[in-house]
Amino acid sequence: MPEKKTKKESTVKKTTRKKTEKKEVELKLDVQPELNIGLVGHVDHGKTTLTEQLSGKWTDTHSEELKRGITIRLGYADTTIRKDTSLEAPFCYTTKEIHPTTGNKTEVVRKVSFVDAPGHESLMATMLSGATIMDGALLLVAANEICPQPQTQEHLMALELSGIKKVVVVQNKIDLVSEDRALRNYHEIKNVLKGTSFEDAPIVPISAKQGVNIDMLLDAIQTAIPTPERNPNTEPIFYVARTFDVNKPGSIPTKLIGGILGGSVIKGKFNVGETIEIRPGRIVEEQNKLIAKPITTKITGMKTGGTSVDELHPGGSSAILTSLDPSIAKGDQLTGCIVGYPGKLPPIWSELDLKVHLLERIQSVGEDLKINPLIKGEILLLNVNSAKTVGMVSSLGKGIAHLNLRLPVCADISDKVTISRKLGTRFRLIGYGEIQQK
Repeated sequence: MPEKKTKKESTVKKTTRKKTEKKEVELKLDVQPELNIGLVGHVDHGKTTLTEQLSGKWTDTHSEELKRGITIRLGYADTTIRKDTSLEAPFCYTTKEIHPTTGNKTEVVRKVSFVDAPGHESLMATMLSGATIMDGALLLVAANEICPQPQTQEHLMALELSGIKKVVVVQNKIDLVSEDRALRNYHEIKNVLKGTSFEDAPIVPISAKQGVNIDMLLDAIQTAIPTPERNPNTEPIFYVARTFDVNKPGSIPTKLIGGILGGSVIKGKFNVGETIEIRPGRIVEEQNKLIAKPITTKITGMKTGGTSVDELHPGGSSAILTSLDPSIAKGDQLTGCIVGYPGKLPPIWSELDLKVHLLERIQSVGEDLKINPLIKGEILLLNVNSAKTVGMVSSLGKGIAHLNLRLPVCADISDKVTISRKLGTRFRLIGYGEIQQK
């Protein structure tokens, strides 16, 4: 005859089972994001609102961003895409643990990181820096404004020049317009996409603020932006997009946390405890010249997808905790650097030879500007991987431009460099170059 369990034993078993189930769910959730998806488009078209709708995180946290109501720095947020297996696509998709329509528990499908890029014209270089870590993008277009707006076209051009192929167009703010106006806006979008690499990109009408058609957007993301194939056995590379010091003023020296590098693994994988090199590293002035001094440090921890991990591989935004003096990393001082194993990183350049490819014209709202060839002595804004620098054209010949750089950069031969020229009061994207062997 089976032994009768006491009430206390039964309660303990139930509690243990619940804890085990909770742990299993947490383990499923604590997976590293598989890819980075950028949110780009004209200022105030809803990028940050959509990021919050998908992730529950408001990415504009910088004091000036809150004051002005626009994104200034790159923002990052992770989202877990889930589905109710009892429903067909697109209605099965959600970001909630419990499906809002059926009330069923949902299954984890994929975890992604969103990179919220600024839309303001003066912050185009920041968007271009973010594009280097994007595997795909959502191009937001507000249905209550005429399309295209200036940065709609410029961001579209930036995606093409950055080599980003996987794009979903998000027609936002449909709750603010009539059906007729939404249809006219849809045709305006199709007209803008015509002749570009994204002519057949899906266009999904949504309201980010009201949460309308989010299931359709998630379905489009699943279909149009697959996870790229990765090679874990190659030499690892990490692009640094943010660096910071998390210690509060007055912290006890023995309890200080080392400098933190935020960004994304581009290839290979890193492990806790490994020694890494950061290039170009610190930029110091010696004999009236800026010199790059690479830094060697140790990985003390890594975070991604909201959790600590022992191994970091490509996909999603992540953070590397180091043994660096935190003052070296504070205030984005190492942004634009590349991280890898000592002696395995690309060279540092203070001068570049670029094979130049210029656009024929800049076409935007109310303007159609012909792009003239580069001229000796002009100053250009360059985006090299996740770094931005200024270069002066010192010589030209046979499609090759030689530039002296204000700040040194780390890059490989044949890496792509986007080129912006000052037109009027701001720099405008005019083409790209490929780094040549000297």
